[in-house]
Amino acid sequence: MNTLNFARAARAALIAAATGGLNSAALADIKDYKFELVDQTVQAGPDKVVTARLINTKTGKAVPDAVIFATRLDMAPDGMQEMATKVVPVPGAEPGTYKFKATFGMAGRWQLSLGAKVQGETGTVEGKLVIAAQK
Repeated sequence: MNTLNFARAARAALIAAATGGLNSAALADIKDYKFELVDQTVQAGPDKVVTARLINTKTGKAVPDAVIFATRLDMAPDGMQEMATKVVPVPGAEPGTYKFKATFGMAGRWQLSLGAKVQGETGTVEGKLVIAAQK
């Protein structure tokens, strides 16, 4: 009888451990991440660098090594979505920061749209950041 009780206890412990592991993984959510701008403004003109930070909102820490796979910069906030420009990634200085070089052809509000994959998470982090380009 002791062997049977031990086997049941062991099985229950394994099931509890497996279920507990699933629950802790389910606590992570792609919605717990967001992009934010380091600087809200930039001078209008060619080859300007914009820096965004990817933050885990639960911990407040920057998230390094995300894979940025979608970028777009346009004047959607001023109703000119067709006024888009090329965005080129450049190496970031700090872990969790992501830099992009672009030409801001005119003063106004520009929207930087980003899509990223965070290692170990399912889904895509999407961000729409508004940058004010000044003369």
